[in-house]
Amino acid sequence: MEKAFVYGVSVENENFTDRIKETKRLKLNFTNGLNTILISPRRMGKTSLVKKVIDTLDNPEIKVVYMDAYDCRSEYDFYNKFAASVIKQTSSKVDQWLENAKEFLVRVSPKISFSPDPTMDYSVSFGITPETHSPEEILSLPELIGAKKNMHIVVCIDEFQQIGEFPDSLDVQKRLRSVWQHQRYASYCLFGSKKHLMTKLFQNKRMPFYQFGEMMYLDKISTEDWVSYIQYRFKSRNKEISEDWCLEICRITDNYSSYVQQLAWNVLAETDKSVGEEEFKAAKEAMLAQCDALFVQQIQGLTTYQMNLLRAICNGVNNEFMSKKVMDTYNLGTKSNFARIKNALIEKELIEERKDGLYLSDPIFKIWFNSNYND
Repeated sequence: MEKAFVYGVSVENENFTDRIKETKRLKLNFTNGLNTILISPRRMGKTSLVKKVIDTLDNPEIKVVYMDAYDCRSEYDFYNKFAASVIKQTSSKVDQWLENAKEFLVRVSPKISFSPDPTMDYSVSFGITPETHSPEEILSLPELIGAKKNMHIVVCIDEFQQIGEFPDSLDVQKRLRSVWQHQRYASYCLFGSKKHLMTKLFQNKRMPFYQFGEMMYLDKISTEDWVSYIQYRFKSRNKEISEDWCLEICRITDNYSSYVQQLAWNVLAETDKSVGEEEFKAAKEAMLAQCDALFVQQIQGLTTYQMNLLRAICNGVNNEFMSKKVMDTYNLGTKSNFARIKNALIEKELIEERKDGLYLSDPIFKIWFNSNYND
């Protein structure tokens, strides 16, 4: 069944909106073997874009491997998932991946786990350790398989910023870069949900992945495109929403893709025939309630000074934090401690630093915070 609006997961088919330019460019990079780094705030649809491009590729000489590194906590967690993803997704049948595992990964005891649900896929594990395989052996898999099968392999790694959390992370990054940069039959698309960590990995001249590939910045989908999309989806459910209410959805969510879909769904769910003030208010309150547990978790453990800085930003203070007026009005502590307070909130992805100052990273968090903690 086609859903009216989708949020919290990657979207596809009719739920995928616009991104025509980005889709064309990313597909061009995939087909020409160019490394790509996708950077944007979370909830902008990076995963959806990558999967959209994967679905549109029809060249039999190009094989795409998709891997989510979210649950990788160490270097060899990453290598095990990397090897399993590459072996499995470059094989069309179970017996073929077993053959590939034996040919390209010696000294492994592959294990396969089938789900009791016949509609679900199977999982593969190899039990790779430092004693059985070197990092170079694992990281060379796409290149070896591509050369043997005369195909180009595009490895897409979601939540790539996780490698920045590994023990000895800098050494791990150096190993990955040193192997991947020389490969001819493999290219990489690296992206993740934590913008400041991805920026640190790829834009710092001192980091191993600096200038590893083309940087693509995923911007917001235009209000015009969202309005037509929302009205079309309402019409498909025999309901009506005016342009003004669509514009209000975009304003409240600041055009963040996932939030637009979430609020639009809540409005649809509250509406019998046509959207009015009562339906919209109920939908907005429902959305804040849905996000409440997450936001409470995000502010747990914040210091008084960190909470005060959030209040200042919520009230429209974006710069000149070191001035006596701002420091005194919002009780931000001492000037010498301000950098630590700011950096802590950036690390928690609660605020972000732009050219013209500090801003909250999440538009819905701002509304929620103002309602609960900004008297």
